[in-house]
Amino acid sequence: MGKREIVKAFKVKPADRVALKGLIKDIDRAGIVERGQGRRFAPLASLPEVAVLEVTGLDQDGLPQVRPMGTLPEDTVPAIILTETKGDGTVAQGERVIAKLRRAEGGGYTARVIRKLSGETERVLGVFRSERDGGGHLDPTDRRNKTTYRIRPAETMGAQEGELVLAQPLPLPRLGLPHVQVVERLGSLDDPRSISLIAIHTHGIPVGFPAGAIEEAEQAKPVTLGTRADLRAIPLVTIDGADARDFDDAVFAEPDVAVEGGWHLIVAIADVSWYVRPGSALDRAARERGNSVYFPDRVVPMLPEALSNELCSLKPQVDRACMAMHMWIDAKGKLTHHKIERALMRSAARLTYEQVQAAIDGRPEEWVASLVEPILKPLYAAYAVLETDRAARGTLELDLPEWKVNISADGHVAAITRRDRLTSHKLIEEFMIAANVAAAQTLEAMNQPVMYRVHDVPDAAKLEALGGFLENLGIPGVKLAKGQTVRPASFNRILSAAVDRPEAPLINELVLRSQAQATYTPSNIGHFGLALMRYAHFTSPIRRYADLLVHRALVSGLKLPEGGLAGETHEDFEELGLHLSTTERRASAAERTATDRYMVAYMADRVGATFTARINGVTRFGLFVTLRENGADGLIPISTLPADYYHHDATTHRLIGQRHGRVYTIGDTVEVVLVEANPVAGGLQFSIVDGDTPDLSGSGRPKIKTNRPTVKKGRVRKPGTTGSRRRGKG
Repeated sequence: MGKREIVKAFKVKPADRVALKGLIKDIDRAGIVERGQGRRFAPLASLPEVAVLEVTGLDQDGLPQVRPMGTLPEDTVPAIILTETKGDGTVAQGERVIAKLRRAEGGGYTARVIRKLSGETERVLGVFRSERDGGGHLDPTDRRNKTTYRIRPAETMGAQEGELVLAQPLPLPRLGLPHVQVVERLGSLDDPRSISLIAIHTHGIPVGFPAGAIEEAEQAKPVTLGTRADLRAIPLVTIDGADARDFDDAVFAEPDVAVEGGWHLIVAIADVSWYVRPGSALDRAARERGNSVYFPDRVVPMLPEALSNELCSLKPQVDRACMAMHMWIDAKGKLTHHKIERALMRSAARLTYEQVQAAIDGRPEEWVASLVEPILKPLYAAYAVLETDRAARGTLELDLPEWKVNISADGHVAAITRRDRLTSHKLIEEFMIAANVAAAQTLEAMNQPVMYRVHDVPDAAKLEALGGFLENLGIPGVKLAKGQTVRPASFNRILSAAVDRPEAPLINELVLRSQAQATYTPSNIGHFGLALMRYAHFTSPIRRYADLLVHRALVSGLKLPEGGLAGETHEDFEELGLHLSTTERRASAAERTATDRYMVAYMADRVGATFTARINGVTRFGLFVTLRENGADGLIPISTLPADYYHHDATTHRLIGQRHGRVYTIGDTVEVVLVEANPVAGGLQFSIVDGDTPDLSGSGRPKIKTNRPTVKKGRVRKPGTTGSRRRGKG
């Protein structure tokens, strides 16, 4: 940017502009920006004098290249060359070192190793490609890793062409390609099961359980009634997805005879704390995982199957240990009082969302028909009251499509379908939310540590960016008076204004992106999205360690004999909260990776086909699009757009053709053709189907029809200068 943009952004008064000029000179002299044309500046990535570096490969002279550990954006990381090493002078791909950095002439940095960090170097997952000499090379599955690795004949472990392998980097040679050796063969890339394996290895998801944890799980025994409350006569039912195997919650509702229009609800949750004691092998394994991870073809559970699918699963017609939350709500859905007890229950039925909804809609399966009047109708009536309270609170109501990957019996993708959003889904969600609030209130009253689930208010900068986009569409953004706090209802007004507009799906996505990320912490700041003052996860201890901690705190607060906390403090919960928030993000990333790769596998046979897509991202290197048909995401490289010089306007999310006036804007609907489906890197590449070929035979500027009005062009650098445009091939 230049001085003019700074003056505008910060509303610098004329009297202060001389001082601003001095500040800009100071920044320039400090070397933290780089000067472009027209007295304009750009930030220069600045690194500390000493940093932790990771070896990424070799440069053209055979010297190790490294990058700093951290979260610098990929396009701002300066080049770093490792000039001096310690000991034997060798470093391996993926190895980490502490190094002293110095700016190099002509840009970038040189680095001198202070010491190597102990520990195993990061392994590389990739596809083995055989070569004539008996060796081969490795194509990494990580699309960000562009390195080709050499594998010598003695280091292939017998891998075959096209096989998915895990490889260990070897010390980098002085010249030539980096070397790796195969340490594990994972099967053919053509095997559909390899898709989840790639996601598991890429994100470091723990798979196998230690022998001690498995032994503890297999030796566990069903509980007897003892001092537990006996709920076996109450017709609690589980309602889950058709493919669910672990049933950790059951529900029941009946009218509250003491309060007109009120209800008595029971949410019974598997008593995992009884079986998984603090400090045990099971506990250590569960804590490391943090949560279960769900893929289209498998589950990587937090607990061994002897517990997750058996003793802790609330299967029908068998006795199961549970923690039962009794709640009483009034006619407006407000929680008036509650109590929790350790109990023994027997599920009356295992139902799916689809079965329940069909039954309520008058189409019950024969065996479900007898449950409609005594069990299902009271549940729906109680849900309607809870929904009244939800609406009164003004929770954030996003409408985002969810896509399901349907796997056939042979493991291949049979179809990609949109998940239905049924009232039965919402019913269970509201019952669980009520129980989670009651658990948090109970722990606060008992003065026990609480692992809250918190969701902070949105960042002001994100709100401003969202408002800028909405302004272009004629929709008011979130405008706050001085001292006013943003509320979910402000976003709901935006979403309501977007209904029936073609941009509605994108606006829902952008509102989601503007939100903070929910995390686990013992310091309560409330839950913005749910409009709740306090909230904790209590209802899924089979698959979330945070819920198990809440159960243990409840056991301790109730002074029950077994399964409580082991003396954890607020500080312990603080550290655990950071760990569990990280494992949750890791699981989400792995699940997205697997889903994206299944999408690629599904689309591989449709290369050359044309689709309707929506632009959901505009960058200086191209357009990101989402297909309307199945939600598949892919990239349109800027080099494939119709020939022109394109200027990237980050404020309005546009690519603007300098010569012909084509405009590509986030939210636009475009016709695209699938050019490439890469099963190794897991990416889709498209190109625009463009019928507006300019007529260059006459004089003057060609007239091009676009779905956006032509904008007044700003300054565009000449070809070859640093900037955000790219030359299209046509």
